[in-house]
Amino acid sequence: MIKTTIDLISAWLIPAIILVVLLWGIIKKIPVYETFIDGAKDGLKVSVDILPYLIAIIVAVSMLRASGFFEITQQLLAGVLEWLKIPVDVLPVMFVRSLSGSAVLGLFSEIANNFGPDAYVTKLTAIMVGSSETTFYVLAVYFGSVGIKKFRHALLAGILADIIGIVAAVGVAKWLFL
Repeated sequence: MIKTTIDLISAWLIPAIILVVLLWGIIKKIPVYETFIDGAKDGLKVSVDILPYLIAIIVAVSMLRASGFFEITQQLLAGVLEWLKIPVDVLPVMFVRSLSGSAVLGLFSEIANNFGPDAYVTKLTAIMVGSSETTFYVLAVYFGSVGIKKFRHALLAGILADIIGIVAAVGVAKWLFL
């Protein structure tokens, strides 16, 4: 009974919101279609403006993977990571999380497929994916779309937040699953 009610609400919620917005616009005598078209034009302009930033992020992530950077870093940090009880397979997630949400989801999917859903490495990775933001993506897309060029303080705050998120994720995973 409850599931069918929730399914019914889910199916009709978005159409209901659209209908309410349209009716509100008509009641307030707002030219709804023209306003929608103006918004679409602005959205297209923003998309074109942020395209170079997105391409830069995609190229950077691809270069890191193709160059063997993650494998070399895993080998160099294997002893420290083992001492901290951090699986080496999580290291690429630590680096990529700040760059790209979709890339880190791909890495998470790969880890989950390789180790299974109940493995510690999968649980740790899941916590890491949810505990930080895509700092460089946010800086590139959002700051780039409004033309902000000086973002060093935002960059520092974002990187610090990412580091804290990783440390907290490791702590929570150890506390809950080890």
